[in-house]
Amino acid sequence: MGNLRVGVQFHPQHTSYASLAEAARRADQMGVDSIWLWDHFYPLYNDPGGNHFEAYTLLAALAAQTRHAELGIMVTCNSYRNPNLLADMIRTIDHISAGRAILGIGAGWFERDYTEYGYTFGTAPERLKALKAALPVIVNRLGKLTPPPVRQPLPILIGGGGEKVTLRLVARYAAMWNIIAEPEDVKRKNDLLNGYCLEIGRDPAEVERTVVLLGNNPLEKLPAYLDAGMTHFILGTGEPWNFTALEKLLEWRDQPH
Repeated sequence: MGNLRVGVQFHPQHTSYASLAEAARRADQMGVDSIWLWDHFYPLYNDPGGNHFEAYTLLAALAAQTRHAELGIMVTCNSYRNPNLLADMIRTIDHISAGRAILGIGAGWFERDYTEYGYTFGTAPERLKALKAALPVIVNRLGKLTPPPVRQPLPILIGGGGEKVTLRLVARYAAMWNIIAEPEDVKRKNDLLNGYCLEIGRDPAEVERTVVLLGNNPLEKLPAYLDAGMTHFILGTGEPWNFTALEKLLEWRDQPH
């Protein structure tokens, strides 16, 4: 099986800018295909009052300091930014990176971000409805910006596994899909996504399938994820950055499959 890709998601918490920037430069030099951050305002684990950095300003800085890997947020919370503004932000980062930006987006879920920053949390269906409304606005704005994105079209990644709404949005709008789930669930949802693509006359192969690898032994489920249809494997790591696992993942990518 060809065209397997490897990425790394650096958790922008409990760290410093200098450390995170050095980690991104190192990963880029190692040959990763993609580098990701997450979109939160507070740590997701360990000390809830620890260091944390905002996603898009940080992504712009990393875009200027890397040369090869694609870059994105895994995933942007749709609720935090006006969709027209978000399109402009990722277009600008696309220019900073010379055409390596990906717009990763999802409906949002971390209630503390909403309440502390003054956003309306609402319900999961309401957040999904807002995402559905935002996606065509984003696509429209990307088509109007001057200058346009370097890469045409600028790829959109949608994160999530919701079987009634999210996967249908992936089929309609996304060049990439991301999920965090066990391989059995991933396979079922992947099959559903294939069906939704066919329903609207789209080739399922146009949607790249990405999965975030977590846990104490993040590489142990690689064969199962591969069997489930995934082709882009993203290692999630906080500081201390897990370059040992990343190196093993890159070695695995480069073996015959």
